[in-house]
Amino acid sequence: MIVVKDLTKYYGAFAAIQNLNFEVADGEIVGFLGPNAAGKTTTLKILAGYMPPTAGSASVNGHDCVGQSLAARQSLGYLPETVPLYPDLTVTQFLDFAAHAKGLDRRQRRREVARAIVDCSLEQVQNTLIAVLSKGFRQRVGLAQALLGRPPLLILDEPTIGLDPAQIVEIRELIRQLAGEHTIILSSHILPEVSQLCQRVIIINRGQIVASDTPANLTQQLGHDARIHLLVHGPASQVQETLAAIPGVKRVQSKGEGAFTLEADLDTEVRPELARRIVQHGWNLLEMKTQEFTLEDVFINLVTEEEIAVAEHGESVSEHDGPPH
Repeated sequence: MIVVKDLTKYYGAFAAIQNLNFEVADGEIVGFLGPNAAGKTTTLKILAGYMPPTAGSASVNGHDCVGQSLAARQSLGYLPETVPLYPDLTVTQFLDFAAHAKGLDRRQRRREVARAIVDCSLEQVQNTLIAVLSKGFRQRVGLAQALLGRPPLLILDEPTIGLDPAQIVEIRELIRQLAGEHTIILSSHILPEVSQLCQRVIIINRGQIVASDTPANLTQQLGHDARIHLLVHGPASQVQETLAAIPGVKRVQSKGEGAFTLEADLDTEVRPELARRIVQHGWNLLEMKTQEFTLEDVFINLVTEEEIAVAEHGESVSEHDGPPH
């Protein structure tokens, strides 16, 4: 569905992305992750036909995003981070306008608008002015316009940004329902959201891809240590020092209020010794449980490792100053 080869984009002398290479297969749901200024939105805008690359190529559904821009854009629905809506139109009027802009005839427009309203649960507000809609309903309207014409690819840039917890759950469920009919590339800062929705994750940092795999494989690769959560009633500094001295324990972090996170060798079972030392010192062990590594841990680890590598080569590790993308 998506093929990206050596994709590069410069804003003047600033390289937003450099030599990106990845593919997204038909029917995949792929998370596209990265810190601010990493190049995520630049990449999505190129795929959506909003801007051309400086070098390299990108194609959608077999159509080059530059040479066959119209055909590529007809193959996708795009929900940008800031949804461009017309507040003085009703939901139905706006969707009809968007369908007309996509080239649908009157009969197709009527059918597609009705379907999108149902798919996005907009029936109760279909005749309401967009100006008075909540943020959650506005996001639904933005998603509905992306669905018009049944495009095989959906590009969703921060679809739940600014929503309250209940609205986030609603939009996630809606995206999950769309997965069977569309290929989806999802950019989000909410990593648990990506873990729940996406089959594969691409992580980009400083304009380059630093990882691409399933969430499960990425967390397994990071999980070369065991991680244990402890809740101990005792003097924090002494508890931390005592636990750190146990063979097999690599590091201990105090989280405050008696909470500690400990990392240890996978090959060493340290829990019996942890309990023994705590009891031996007369402290109360209130809780001990192992924790799995998360996609957030993977993300932080990869980005931090790259920052360290850049610093060791004498480059600045501060965020690039450059045009917004």
